[in-house]
Amino acid sequence: MSRPVFAAPAWLPSLAFVLVWSTGFIVGKAIVPLADTSLFLLARFAVAGLMFVAWTLAAGAAWPPLRDAPRHLLAGALMQGVYLCAGYGAVAQGLPPAIMALLGALQPLLTALLAIPLLKELPSRRTWQGLALGALGVALVVAPAMQAGVQPVSPWIVLLGVLAIVSITMGTLLQKSAIATSDLRASSAWQNLGAMLVAGVMVAAMLATGGAGAPLHWEGGMLLWAALAWAGLGLSGGGTWLLVGLVRRGQAANAAALMFLAPPLAAAQAWLLFGQGLGAVQALGMAVAGAGVWLCQSQGRQRHAEAR
Repeated sequence: MSRPVFAAPAWLPSLAFVLVWSTGFIVGKAIVPLADTSLFLLARFAVAGLMFVAWTLAAGAAWPPLRDAPRHLLAGALMQGVYLCAGYGAVAQGLPPAIMALLGALQPLLTALLAIPLLKELPSRRTWQGLALGALGVALVVAPAMQAGVQPVSPWIVLLGVLAIVSITMGTLLQKSAIATSDLRASSAWQNLGAMLVAGVMVAAMLATGGAGAPLHWEGGMLLWAALAWAGLGLSGGGTWLLVGLVRRGQAANAAALMFLAPPLAAAQAWLLFGQGLGAVQALGMAVAGAGVWLCQSQGRQRHAEAR
């Protein structure tokens, strides 16, 4: 049985997670003109995987039995590999980021619904209210982008975005399965290998279909290498480690609800870094999403206190 992941105040891992996770939108925007997304994701998962291997070895942590490796690989393939490859791919194929953000708002709701039959976790009325507020807040944040006009896209591209959301949902729920007894550092090493396998298949498919005349795009430079370092160590490293730890510690729905704060924080970061507009509707959406997450987290803390 692994040790508890967090000894810090209950709110600190949640705050750290949303701050780290929200930067994924900025990284995704920054690397689009610089590298093929599948190749970037393959490198990102490799960096994170090496970090967790080194951390596991340095700490002398126990590796899970080899017979359990497929479960860890599957969890990582779903939670990161398919999720990010499908999500990035959908946006690259023309799915507006605002639509992708709205689809992402369905992930905590889907997690709560599937946790009932799969994990026997029945969310409370307060949790459902918080999830509803969080989804409404995300919708308000992305509303200006929707009003600006969205070009029609193929239903298959939308389905690719839906696949990304279903994938991270199933990967999140798998974190509460038998792999939850494994050391989180060793499990994360295996999971990033699973994500690498997905990205590697995507890169191989691109090479096979593109041929020698269409090499993968990679413009090495300070911005790209900095984005890779942060994506590997910060997002796939720290961000995913925090999320899995939060899922293991409490109800899956309450942990997933924190993702409602990623689009609002990303909008604030875009305002600070790129000068993009931040209107009253978006500010209202941030407040509504924050209230929803607060409801979910307060319910989670109450249940944790009662369990003690």
